[in-house]
Amino acid sequence: MEPATGLLRRPARFGLLLAAYGLFLLLGAAVFAALEAPAERALLAALRAARASLLAEHRPCLAEQQLTGLLRGVLAARGYGAFALGNGSADPAWEFTSALFFAASALTTTGYGNMVPLSDWGKIISILYCFVGIPVTILFIRCLLRCLLPVLTYRPVRYIHSRWGFPWAHVALGHSMVLGLVTLTLFILIPAICFCILKDNWTFLESIYFCFISLSTIGLGDFVPRVMCPPSLHGFYELSITCYLLTGLLAMLVTLETVYQLQEVRALIRFFAPSRSSTPEEEDRVGIVSRDQLALTSDLGRCTPRNLTERGDP
Repeated sequence: MEPATGLLRRPARFGLLLAAYGLFLLLGAAVFAALEAPAERALLAALRAARASLLAEHRPCLAEQQLTGLLRGVLAARGYGAFALGNGSADPAWEFTSALFFAASALTTTGYGNMVPLSDWGKIISILYCFVGIPVTILFIRCLLRCLLPVLTYRPVRYIHSRWGFPWAHVALGHSMVLGLVTLTLFILIPAICFCILKDNWTFLESIYFCFISLSTIGLGDFVPRVMCPPSLHGFYELSITCYLLTGLLAMLVTLETVYQLQEVRALIRFFAPSRSSTPEEEDRVGIVSRDQLALTSDLGRCTPRNLTERGDP
């Protein structure tokens, strides 16, 4: 009866994890609804008041149907990435560097939504391009990670461990924290300061929000990196944004992969994940090995580049 209890232990933990995640989703929905619903009602009331004031002031020469049609046209154009407001001097949306940014945001699944294909052939090509390009992008990023992780993660940890004799687990944890701070500074805080300067209507919090939304590939589209700049600098700006998106995404993945290799994270995953063992004997052996190898603060034996925090005995 005891082996059967052991077999049920891990599925029960996984069920607990599923329940906790579902509760996390419900809690997030409740918080967002409580915070955003009043703001939405206030915004709609202000817009209705402004519309009524405009119609009352210009009623002899402005019909309500004309104003409604104009606003619908402007919003429809905005949905396709065309800015119909202003005097028409805005930068074109589909010159080469802007199209390059669109391709990069599509292949990284960021998809801000500020630029979308207008023509039918553009929509067809977008489907085929992303159908092929997204798997190729994933493969390309995985290859880059295999090249960068030993240089940025394994070798520094191994050097500090062998040079000063600090416990491997402690060095790996400290290295992950430093790498996270460097990534946060170089790809969140500093770019946020730049966007706050370039975009006069963005606050520092909104700039940080945009950087995080971009590098996490969420890309809600409420903030887009489009600025009014001289034509001579527009191409350079669009190219810089494209490079920032690609390098920042790669830096985030390197950091997350480094954190994932920590033995504390590995232990947490093994605690909740269902066992792949097929027999009670294999389950018992896995449990013994896990208890021996996943002590969170023990100094382990030889190191291997495959796992930064788990090493076998000499």
